[in-house]
Amino acid sequence: MKIALIGYGKMGKTIERIALSRGHEIVLAIGHENIDAFTTEAIQQADVAIEFTQPEAALQNVSKCLKAGVPVVCGTTGWNEAVPQAEALCAAYKTAMIQSSNFSLGVNIFFAVNKYLAKLMDKQEAYNVLVEETHHLQKLDAPSGTAITIAEQIIAQLSRKDKWVMEAEGEHTELAIKAYREPEVPGTHVVTYHSDIDDIEIKHTAHTRDGFALGAVLAAEFLKGREGVYSMQDVLFPENA
Repeated sequence: MKIALIGYGKMGKTIERIALSRGHEIVLAIGHENIDAFTTEAIQQADVAIEFTQPEAALQNVSKCLKAGVPVVCGTTGWNEAVPQAEALCAAYKTAMIQSSNFSLGVNIFFAVNKYLAKLMDKQEAYNVLVEETHHLQKLDAPSGTAITIAEQIIAQLSRKDKWVMEAEGEHTELAIKAYREPEVPGTHVVTYHSDIDDIEIKHTAHTRDGFALGAVLAAEFLKGREGVYSMQDVLFPENA
C-alpha cells in the first residue's frame, strides 16, 4: 500500500517506521520544510493519507486529501467542531476517513471498557467519577482529545452527569477532567469512581508512541478501497460495526 504522511514530526516518523515494517511504501512525507510539495498531484500518488499535524491545519489538510479522492486517517485532535465539514466532503467525493482522538489499540479497548463500566455505574449514585490525563510537556491541547472522548462516553451512559469541565466540578451534574503535563510522558488516562467505601479505577498507560502509530497504520489498511466515515471501533471490532 502507498501511504502519504501529512505531518512528519516524531509521530510521523514513528508511523513511517511501523508502515515500512509492515511492507508499505511512503510516497509522500510533508513537514514544515516542504509544505509546497503538498499538492493534489502528489497526494494522488497514495492509496491512503495519514494526517497528524495541528488543530488549525487539520481541516484544510484533510479536505485537500478528500477532494483528491484519497482516504484519510486523521489523528489530529482539537478540531472537533470542524469534523462534520470533513465528513460532508468525504461523502461528496465518495472516499473514506477515520478521525480519532487516539489510534492506540489499547486505548480503543479501554474505550469499550469505559462505556461498559459507565453503564454499570449509572444506578450507583454513591459513586462520583473523575477523569485524569497526563501527557508530555509538548502537548498543546488540554484536556487531551482522548480524555474528552472518555468523558463524553461516560456522560452518554451516566444519567447524573450532563457535561464535562476542566479541573473541578461546580455542580454534581458536571464531570471533572484534570490534565497534567510532565516530561516524557506519552499518555496516561485514568477513570476513577469514588465513594466513601471504596474506589473503582481503570487506567491506560502508553509506554511509547508505537501503539498510536500501529493503530494509525491498521486504520489506513482498513480504509483502502472503502467509502464512508468509520471509527477505530470499526477497525478493531468489525463484528460490532
